Amino acid sequence: MRKAATIRIRRNLVGAFSLLELLVVISVTSLLLCILIPALSRARAVAKQAVCQSRLRQWGLAFEAYSSENNGFYPHIDGRDRTEINPQSSEEIADYYYGWVDVLPSFMNLKPWRDYELYKKPGADSIFQCPSAKILKGANYNYPYDRVGYFSYAMNSCLELDENCWPPYYPYTDPTGGTNNMPSFLNTALIRHASRVILLYDQLLDPKYGYNANHLNRSAGRYCGAYPREFSARHRKNKDGLGGFILFCDYHVKWKKSVWKEDWPDDLEVPPRNDTNWFPYP
Repeated sequence: MRKAATIRIRRNLVGAFSLLELLVVISVTSLLLCILIPALSRARAVAKQAVCQSRLRQWGLAFEAYSSENNGFYPHIDGRDRTEINPQSSEEIADYYYGWVDVLPSFMNLKPWRDYELYKKPGADSIFQCPSAKILKGANYNYPYDRVGYFSYAMNSCLELDENCWPPYYPYTDPTGGTNNMPSFLNTALIRHASRVILLYDQLLDPKYGYNANHLNRSAGRYCGAYPREFSARHRKNKDGLGGFILFCDYHVKWKKSVWKEDWPDDLEVPPRNDTNWFPYP
């Protein structure tokens, strides 16, 4: 009996790992994790870049389809984010009913922004947002982002400087819409350099990085139309650092490290009138 027990113990010892072997296995596993985790993070970042580019291209197709159906005019820059609850003027009505986030989704078989309930506005899993964009809970925002939503894409607000293209049935009377109601501020036929003019772009969501990262911008992500101070750097391209994606008026998408010019003041609100990246015509 003792001899049989001794044999079983020896067999068990032969099949076990020594402490040294366990330490070696743990070390190798840790080394592999150190190698794989950054690679996985890079793969996720690249995937998000691809999704962001794809979403901007889809918006570009929607802009193109809208302008084709509306005599070459783009939709309004802003939406309800800048408008009173009971719009009165023609411009307020244009904002309230015909902002790009409300009129373009139908071209993609999606709901307009206005049809989403409060506290249930589209997030990072929707075409309305960049997948890499994150609202910073507890940050110093001046609007209730959890209630009214936020925008990680913004339309170039310099595109609103053309005259209103109200239909021949002006004054406007039917807030429910109709084929002839198409308020807009830009005729695409006036765009001189479409491949250079910014249409839609990655927008800032971190208040700390407003005004070229020099001043607090508490309204980050609040509006669906904005200027250069709202550009956000959230996508890494090789060794070039972070940058953002831009949809141009010829509907191509490009990554840029920044849209800020060296000679611009830190508190710039509106870019210079002769800047062809923002203004569609001289």
